[in-house]
Amino acid sequence: MASYNDLSNAFRSLRSATFQGLRATQDAAHRHPRRVAAAVVALLAGSTMTAFGVAPLTAAQLNTPPSVSQISEILPLPALAGQVVQLDEQALSLYRSDVSRASDTVDTLLNRLGVNDPQAAAFLRTDAVGRTLLMGRPGKMIKAVTNQGRLVELVARGPAQQSEQLDSHFTRLTITRDGEQGSLSAHTEQAQLQTTAQLATGNISSSLYAAADEARVPDSITNQIAEIFGSDIDFRRELRKGDAFSVLYEAHTADGEPISWGGSAGRVLAARFINKDKTHNAIWYQEAGHKGAYFDLTGVSKTRSFLASPLAFSRVTSGFSMRFHPILQRWKAHLGVDYGAPTGTAVRSVGDGRVSFAGLQNGYGNVIQLQHSGDRMTVYAHLSRINVRVGQTVEQGQLIGAVGATGWATGPHLHFEFKVKGHQVDPIAIARASESTQLSPQALAQFKQMVVSIAQRLDTAQQQSLAADASSAAHFE
Repeated sequence: MASYNDLSNAFRSLRSATFQGLRATQDAAHRHPRRVAAAVVALLAGSTMTAFGVAPLTAAQLNTPPSVSQISEILPLPALAGQVVQLDEQALSLYRSDVSRASDTVDTLLNRLGVNDPQAAAFLRTDAVGRTLLMGRPGKMIKAVTNQGRLVELVARGPAQQSEQLDSHFTRLTITRDGEQGSLSAHTEQAQLQTTAQLATGNISSSLYAAADEARVPDSITNQIAEIFGSDIDFRRELRKGDAFSVLYEAHTADGEPISWGGSAGRVLAARFINKDKTHNAIWYQEAGHKGAYFDLTGVSKTRSFLASPLAFSRVTSGFSMRFHPILQRWKAHLGVDYGAPTGTAVRSVGDGRVSFAGLQNGYGNVIQLQHSGDRMTVYAHLSRINVRVGQTVEQGQLIGAVGATGWATGPHLHFEFKVKGHQVDPIAIARASESTQLSPQALAQFKQMVVSIAQRLDTAQQQSLAADASSAAHFE
């Protein structure tokens, strides 16, 4: 029980606080008279005046303990029991994604997917369609939906069953469980791939392909970059550390997810390559009634009359120069270019022409000779297979044979020559000097309108790449 002195001290504290509050109010009134007056008017307008007084407590009242009343009331609670039952009955589905591996078994795959379902495991071992999940090449994208470890649905996406559809379709395997019966069923279908534009950048430290791999650019796109700029840059001799590239290309997706097999990418839409501080640009454009081609920012075609190489991707083992002949064992002028590649690698025509010879010819082995305009001829030697006949007309890029080791060859490679009026010349020099075309005035105007936005995207990608390199360099300093 509080004593009289305690209550008296409390009262004095309250009175002191009140006086301090009044003093503060008075000071505020002197500093801001208009604001205080407005507040008082508002208070009087919205309320009634009440007079009250405080009478001092007597000693008897101070010594009387305060009366305390205890009130008990039962509050109604919500029906939680019904909600708990409903939550318990509600199915909770979880999904997990992974990629199939060459070493996978049914058990290892299901374990990674979080599936603990003996019935599903047995189904994948015995069902004719379900067993195809682990057939074929690894790398299939798989997603499993489970309920407390029990398989509800499994969807696997992989390459198309027909090779000619690899760039346009994919195979979708779907395994579902009947909600009532609990039995599993499986079916496959060929579905259309979707296409989206993907932007990537890279910086050269050793080679184009190493930089592209680091930037996660598909090999098919890297091959196209080398092809597009092959007449401007000799990627074997002119590439420098610090060179950079940006590329906008078609990326294929299956049900919205990026794929990792053969048809993972389509065409390069635009590309930029900086080599020895010189910038090269290429943008894909197709004029109505004409074949599509790559053009620089001014509308000049990058597609020349002759390709720089008869192989889409190759390793030059012997260039157009003097060399020590591996069979004759003496120095001899090598009036062609040798491309090292596995037997069976496709060989293509570097330009439009007509087959003047196709067959066996001494040290050349199986050889094809193509006659082009302007007294120009190309020679493709040591072939394992010939796909054309004499007199046939071929187009630039058409497959005419395959790499082999016939004739005087120490291993599988393609010997390629370019002749002008019967004399061998450097194929790279010919490709760079060959004719290119320009767009018509109407198409050129449309092309320049399209170029603006694409060039901005390449600029942005290049700036971001440079900023990232600068940040990385600062981090390691």
